Amino acid sequence: MRRTLLRLLFAVALPAVLVAVWWLTSDGSTNVYWPPLRTTLKTFPDVWTGDRLKSDVLPSVLRLAAGYATAAVAGVALGTVIGSYRRVRAVCEPVLEFLRAVPPPVLVPVIMLFAGIGDTMKIVVIASGCVWPVLLNTVEGVRAVDPVMKETALSYGVTGVTRLRTLVLRSASPQIFAGLRQALSIGIILMVISEMFAATDGLGFTIVQFQRSFAIADMWTGILVLGMLGFLLSVVFQVVERRVLGWYHGLRAAARRSP
Repeated sequence: MRRTLLRLLFAVALPAVLVAVWWLTSDGSTNVYWPPLRTTLKTFPDVWTGDRLKSDVLPSVLRLAAGYATAAVAGVALGTVIGSYRRVRAVCEPVLEFLRAVPPPVLVPVIMLFAGIGDTMKIVVIASGCVWPVLLNTVEGVRAVDPVMKETALSYGVTGVTRLRTLVLRSASPQIFAGLRQALSIGIILMVISEMFAATDGLGFTIVQFQRSFAIADMWTGILVLGMLGFLLSVVFQVVERRVLGWYHGLRAAARRSP
C-alpha cells in the first residue's frame, strides 16, 4: 500500500508543480496570447461540452485508431519478413532509409492528391508516420532472436506459424512494443497536423479555428484537451503492454532479485 502511494505521489508531483508554475506565472497576465490559467480553466467547461467532444474529439480518436492500427499491422508484418531474411533486408534497406528520411507532414499535399481531403487522407498520413518505428523495431527484434532458441525449435520440429507465433514474435515483442510506444506519440502529432488541412472537424481543426478567430482562451483549452488525450492513451498503452508482456517484466524482476 505504501509503495502504491509513493508511486502515485511521484506520478502527480511533477504535473502539480508545472500547473502551479503555470498558474503563478500567468496570474495577472494582460497578454492576449497568454491568458491566466484560471481564465482558461473557467472557459473549459463552456467550450468542451458533450456535443463538442462527440463532434471533434471522437472523430480524431477514430482516425488515430485507424491509422495507428494500420501502421501496427503493416509494420509488424513487413518487419518480420525483412528481419527474418537477410537477402530481403539487403534489398529493402536502402529504400527504407530513403523513405524514413522523408518527414510525414511533407507528404500531406501529395497524399491529398491521391486520397482526397476526407478521412482516408488523414488516416494515411497517420499510418505513414507511425509505421517506421514499428517496422524498424520489429526488424531489430526479429534479428535479435536467440540462435540457440532457433536451433532448439527446429530440433523439436517447431516450424511455420507455430514457430513464428511462439518464438519469433514472442522474443521480439519487447522491441515491437517499444516501437508501438514511439508510434503512439507520432500518431497524435500527425493526427493534429492532418486535421489542419482541409478538415471540417477534429481537434486540430478546432484549435486552428479558435486561433484564427482570436479565441485564445478557447485555443488553450483545446491544447489542454490534446494533452489529456495523450496522457489517457499513454495510460491505456501501459496497461495493455504490462498485460501482454507480463512474462517479460516477470523475467526482469526475477533477474534483479537474483544474487
